[in-house]
Amino acid sequence: MVARTTLKGKAALLAAGAALLPLLVSAGSAEAAPAGESARGPLVLGHRGASGYRPEHTLASYELAVRLGADYIEPDLVPTKDGQLVARHENEIGGTTDVAARPEFASRRTTKTIDGAQVTGWFTEDFTLAELRTLRAAERLPAIRQENTIYDGRYQVPTLQEVLDLAKRLSRRHERRVGVIPETKHPTYFRSIGLPLEPAVVRTVKANGLDRADGRVILQSFEPTSLRTLRRSLRVTLLQTISATGSPYDTIANGGGPTYAEMITPAGLKQVRAYAGWIGPDKNLVIPRKADGSLGTPSTLVKDAHAAKLKVGPYTFRNENDFLPTDLRNGTVRSDYGKALKEYDLFYRTGIDALFSDNPDTAVEARTEFSGD
Repeated sequence: MVARTTLKGKAALLAAGAALLPLLVSAGSAEAAPAGESARGPLVLGHRGASGYRPEHTLASYELAVRLGADYIEPDLVPTKDGQLVARHENEIGGTTDVAARPEFASRRTTKTIDGAQVTGWFTEDFTLAELRTLRAAERLPAIRQENTIYDGRYQVPTLQEVLDLAKRLSRRHERRVGVIPETKHPTYFRSIGLPLEPAVVRTVKANGLDRADGRVILQSFEPTSLRTLRRSLRVTLLQTISATGSPYDTIANGGGPTYAEMITPAGLKQVRAYAGWIGPDKNLVIPRKADGSLGTPSTLVKDAHAAKLKVGPYTFRNENDFLPTDLRNGTVRSDYGKALKEYDLFYRTGIDALFSDNPDTAVEARTEFSGD
């Protein structure tokens, strides 16, 4: 429990604006380092914000991520009934908001088929933005992140525009450029119900003057079709997210296309490079785990991606035992913190260009040690 207390204490201290903050944020002014690069080494991408410390995809989570040193904040994008883009990991919101406790919305509970799987709950596409704004966010992993539940009921579901506005404000406040790395979620599904994500993304990016190839915005998706659609209208950098197994859903729906395993071959990486500048692989594709769950030997993926002129930002790094390799856990309590700094160090040594983390302060701390600052 010592490691957990230390890191939680640091997060609380930084959130209160303590003097340690300047040591953890990237150095320089908002224009000092080119976007997409870091003065201290690989980029730290705040996965759903600082979701290890606040309910994910809330403005509070995004703001804390930046205060803890994240270079980018990540909103996953889903639409409302009236076509507004909001930040939720999934369009089903029964586990991330208080909608289940709202009697006025009880009749909206339903079952849908999303990317080939049946899902029961409440869905953003069945709510107008005004209705969705009456809900409040809740911790998605209360059994593991019980401390985060004290924030349940405090925060609204933010729009993409609010996340972009926040990034601008935080860039000025911290005198460094804060990037945004949105992900289009279930784009084939939303296209099938008449709520395509890409036109709204394009409009919002252009309206904010962010249609640039300078890395201020990086757009990501598991589905190549979504990225190729965005590429036809935007100049921003694109990132192909890659799962450890299976195929992108557009490959399945279209009856053809690459599997994830094919994407990470040298030939597949060259095909990805035709439309994207980054890949975001499951971290187990960078350093596979052995049969006993411990870390194995790094694969050639980073080297192969760099040979194809692609940058690499694996996901997702978290402090809790539950998410760590078996050889880096402390004890058997799922929610206790394990040897997360050691995991970061091993992955930084593979040559990755970035990583997605629920705990940006831990990622920055490990990066500082790795770079020798």
